[in-house]
Amino acid sequence: MSSQADLHDPNSSAYKKARRLYHKATKNRNPDLELDWSPFRSAEKKYKARFPPPDLSNVLDLAILDPARDDEVRQGIWRGSSAVQHRELSAARKSTKFYTIPQIPGLVILPSFVSKEQQRELIRWSLCDQARENETNLDIHYSLPPQGLWNAWLEFQRDASKDITVQPKSNQGSPTTQEPPGPRQLVNNTPATPDNFSAISTTPKPPPAPSATIKATQLSELLFKLRWANIGWFYHWGTKQYDFTKGQGAIDQRLRNLCKDAVAAVDWKQIYSEADGDWTDWTTWNESYGMTINLLTCCNKIKPAFLVPEPDAGIVNFYQTKDTLMAHVDRSEVCATSPLVSISLGNAAVFLIGGLTRDSKPVPILLRSGDVVIMSGPECRRAYHGVPRILDDTLPSHLGKWDKDWEPYEAYLRTTRININVRQVFPKGFQPDLVNVQ
Repeated sequence: MSSQADLHDPNSSAYKKARRLYHKATKNRNPDLELDWSPFRSAEKKYKARFPPPDLSNVLDLAILDPARDDEVRQGIWRGSSAVQHRELSAARKSTKFYTIPQIPGLVILPSFVSKEQQRELIRWSLCDQARENETNLDIHYSLPPQGLWNAWLEFQRDASKDITVQPKSNQGSPTTQEPPGPRQLVNNTPATPDNFSAISTTPKPPPAPSATIKATQLSELLFKLRWANIGWFYHWGTKQYDFTKGQGAIDQRLRNLCKDAVAAVDWKQIYSEADGDWTDWTTWNESYGMTINLLTCCNKIKPAFLVPEPDAGIVNFYQTKDTLMAHVDRSEVCATSPLVSISLGNAAVFLIGGLTRDSKPVPILLRSGDVVIMSGPECRRAYHGVPRILDDTLPSHLGKWDKDWEPYEAYLRTTRININVRQVFPKGFQPDLVNVQ
């Protein structure tokens, strides 16, 4: 099997073979096909391409500016550039730096903000706990082991005879659905606002039916099909809206503390000013983000125990190196300004973020393990963004061989990127009628 390094060497046999296959596959392609692509689509295609390998010289790679990450940058074949326009600022509460991009107001990058120890802790939490205690993409279609997919996989790593066959729910009499032929249709959801919250929250959100075509799968293969695990309020993928009838799942205190530290580390006065529109939420983020929002007065019906912590929703994404996340906008939260905190773990990725439409040319950013991105404010929170490429062989050494207990994690992470992102559904001062919903 050829490595990525071989594909970057024009003199290698792997490169020459890939070039022949590429020419064979594209010789009948319409040369005018790209003329109809939006700037965002063009960028996606560029970085998604397997051959020729994409040129990252226009991708912002802030790790290059940190001498402590020299080994991390050198060990892989993927390297971006620090020449892309950016602004370096001093953090408010931590001896680190943060960066902004003039083209994307409200976007903040904190490179290497998550310590090596915290990275390992969050990876363990994502796999051992979060993906076991909360709904995942696999729960819809499979009857997963009661101890959780990851914990069952650990048992298999210790004893190969425990590579069990996981049965699809379609084999157990559950009503199923047949995928329609052709490309999957995207759901273009209505942006949530305080005015339409009641209508959106009461829209029927039937549980997705298991696929009728999924087959029984070995545990050793199924783990690598894990794609997401829910955090906090449950996200209904069929409508791209939150299903409040399921109640709110817990958000681990360690994750909440890390998000709070990231938001508090930013001096928001350097990001916004009093002249930035008629919203002033940012003036309180350093002190109030991460506090509990009291909704006791909501309709005079909510019990005293009903408190909304900030942040209150999110998702853990599990990417394999051939996966992509196409351009999309986060429109499901009523709060469209509060910081969305995104944490990168494992292999690096190219992250694209543009404007309010796909016609805005996106900025490409290389995100490495431990980097934190904060999307804030009305422009950034409603900006199109996506991940067209997970970069092979970019797992940093501190997530490689560590100790005996870490070996299964290293084996999984060799082809994996984990992204944890959390956000706030309700803005401060908004009183949702969740009693009538539930």
